[in-house]
Amino acid sequence: MSDEKAVTIPAQADEPRRADREVLLKVTGLQKHFPIKKGLLQRQVGAVHAVDGLDFEVRSGETLGVVGESGCGKSTMGRLITRLLEPTGGKVEFQGKDITHLGVSGMRPLRRDVQMIFQDPYSSLNPRHTIGTIVGAPFKLQGVTPEGGVKKEVQRLLSVVGLNPEHYNRYPHEFSGGQRQRIGIARALALNPKLVVADEPVSALDVSIQAQVVNLLDDLQEELGLTYVIIAHDLSVVRHVSDRIAVMYLGKIVELADRDLLYKSPMHPYTKALMSAVPIPDPRRKNAKSERILLKGDVPSPISPPSGCRFHTRCWKATEVCRTKEPVLVELRTGQQVACHHPENFADQAPQDTVLLAVAKEAAELVADEVLAESAETSAAVAAEVASEQAEPTEPTEPTEPTEPTEPTEPTEPTEPTETAKTEGQESTDK
Repeated sequence: MSDEKAVTIPAQADEPRRADREVLLKVTGLQKHFPIKKGLLQRQVGAVHAVDGLDFEVRSGETLGVVGESGCGKSTMGRLITRLLEPTGGKVEFQGKDITHLGVSGMRPLRRDVQMIFQDPYSSLNPRHTIGTIVGAPFKLQGVTPEGGVKKEVQRLLSVVGLNPEHYNRYPHEFSGGQRQRIGIARALALNPKLVVADEPVSALDVSIQAQVVNLLDDLQEELGLTYVIIAHDLSVVRHVSDRIAVMYLGKIVELADRDLLYKSPMHPYTKALMSAVPIPDPRRKNAKSERILLKGDVPSPISPPSGCRFHTRCWKATEVCRTKEPVLVELRTGQQVACHHPENFADQAPQDTVLLAVAKEAAELVADEVLAESAETSAAVAAEVASEQAEPTEPTEPTEPTEPTEPTEPTEPTEPTETAKTEGQESTDK
């Protein structure tokens, strides 16, 4: 019980002050295109748009969760902000310093502050090195000598992540996948970094070990002031550890919002489809009908992404504007940014375009009628609220004299008075 209090209470106390913290990481227009080459001369014939324009900030001490389907560019984004990959375009700033194009020698001093937990625990550990050598490598590369020596510190890190300190001289092949992942976590936390990018840190672990590692990350964040960017598929884990959540689709962020806002009222249709897949652990609802939103088809190829909104080929609300114009990530609500022409749970951003595409009509068949009805009701309610809010400021302008002549012009729609006036005039002329 003491561990839970140590995790939850400080997070709630620091919630109002999160906006006052300094920006630790700032990403602007980040892009990564992998070239496709063919022929003897290896000419470029195309490119894989893995990451195609990302803009976000991560403040000191917070946790940003990144979710999305496989192939949407989450892992590539993590390698770009840690400078393990060279960006094609955009800018990455760490503590106000541009690190976009720093080389190996330029990034070496920053490696102490920026670390990464890799997704595959089998390929991220050298099979020829012992665990003590792997976890102790950061101390050797950075020239740091911890108190009590490297061996004692490595054994302490192993015990912290739930491993036996006696495993110091063992090799990676003697461990399971979950144990290897814990070794990678110990290596990433060796130098007490300021920013940790965790790519699927608990996906290979058992449920009991997942809770242990998640609580470990929370405790270390409180003790050391760490900042996390956690990439995951498990939406329940992301909800537990994240302060803000970014939803990615085909190389772009479609929604970026505070955790509670995102789970309570998602605005992007893709986010709503993801949230509908989260099981609710409530025995009372075991016989309730699940309102699962089934998306049509697979994710389009990043080699030739769709025009306009990249989700319009699977969206049940797509119209012509979605196919021709790419939506911009804008803040429609405080703490919630969305890139959508027809957002959920909010007023329609393109009310003039109401004709659904043929693809949208097919996709709507996979969505429950209850979901469509609820979406229409909430959108109409929000639209009415927005209209009433816009109408209220205009009321004080009515008493002004110049506005009075404009009001009688509106009732000219009923044309009956004008026709009777004309007929009376004609009868007078005839007489």
